[in-house]
Amino acid sequence: MKLTDILTSDRIVARMEVSDKSEAIRTLVRLVAASGKCSDEEKLLKAVFDREAIRSTGIGHGLAVPHGKCACCDELVMALGRPIPPIDFESKDGRPAEIVVLLGSPIDQTGPHVQALARISRLMLMDGFRSAIASADDAEAIFEIISKAEV
Repeated sequence: MKLTDILTSDRIVARMEVSDKSEAIRTLVRLVAASGKCSDEEKLLKAVFDREAIRSTGIGHGLAVPHGKCACCDELVMALGRPIPPIDFESKDGRPAEIVVLLGSPIDQTGPHVQALARISRLMLMDGFRSAIASADDAEAIFEIISKAEV
């Protein structure tokens, strides 16, 4: 599985103007719902917030990966936002999130969900990749960077 199998440029916000992690999560869940990949926006939102309440998904290195499992998702889906300015996501290293990746998945698809989390973490922890995402002008450019990194 490639990240570009679960992400499209219409679910990328290159300049996400949000003030906190709650607003960032809401924005990305709204994108997923608007794309038709989630049948109930509120249920996915609750699943992501419930997961976030257990422990922050601020990984560090400027990355946050809020995620949730919900019957309203028929398949694994991804959305990405670049908050301007970066926002606090309560990461272990204290660094604000410069890239927020949201994952929504069906309740019974643990394998693909974990695989996507691992791929995101591996790519986003590479300084050159993060820098390229940070300097991209628009959603299509961000999608292209991800696409090329997966070859």
